[in-house]
Amino acid sequence: MVIYRGFLRVLIVMMVALVGISPVQAEDAEQKGLAIAKEAKQRNLGWGDSSSTLEMLLFSKKGKPALREMRILSLEVEGDGDKSLTIFDNPRDVQGTAFLSHTHVLKADDQWLYLPALKRVKRISSKNKTSPFMGSEFSYEDLNSFEVERFAYRWIKDEPCGEQNCFLVEMIPQDKYSGYSKQLVWMDQEHYRTHKVEFYDKRGKHLKTLELSGYALYLDKYWRPETQSIVNHKNNRRSVITMKNYQFQTGLKAADFTQNSLKRAR
Repeated sequence: MVIYRGFLRVLIVMMVALVGISPVQAEDAEQKGLAIAKEAKQRNLGWGDSSSTLEMLLFSKKGKPALREMRILSLEVEGDGDKSLTIFDNPRDVQGTAFLSHTHVLKADDQWLYLPALKRVKRISSKNKTSPFMGSEFSYEDLNSFEVERFAYRWIKDEPCGEQNCFLVEMIPQDKYSGYSKQLVWMDQEHYRTHKVEFYDKRGKHLKTLELSGYALYLDKYWRPETQSIVNHKNNRRSVITMKNYQFQTGLKAADFTQNSLKRAR
């Protein structure tokens, strides 16, 4: 056993040498990646609750894009992930549909979908959160709030992104049911805002790219993007979300984010 462990240590050193990174440098990259994630989360604490309206355009390979009009309510939860309630207003065939999500830090998320035509609440299984959300290229997994503990991190490099300088950080999901093997995130160094995310499937292939733009500042502290555009490189489809009418600290409570609230959503 001692010989085996010694052999492993030698093998690791040899492999690291081949890629030109020392074990100390690799450890520093992980620590820096984690520090960046923690700073990004810290800068987005304390907003309490929010609401906004949004339009989602679904682009297929041909034909006119399909339009979805929605409202989203969000609640910050101390010591856990955020809660959100998404209500569909248009078109008529999805009007009244509502999606409730409770993100958690250390356990599986809770997600439910209310289908008014059936007058029933459907629970989204943790194993099915890779499924498309309402025909879009966003998955149920993509709708969770960002929680630091859900990933392992590695800073890759600093590089320009548009007119700014960005951190490029690799994020490895720790959830065994995640549909991704990793995410590459470009985050600006001044405000720690995410500008681009590349999602890689379980086989390590580049699956989707998300770009966020049109950031505006609210309450003199919280940055929110106006546009989120995601492209699926496997099927060449694209979904674009435009968010407007942000309101913060409107008095929303935990009681507004229950399964019963799904049926009352209008």
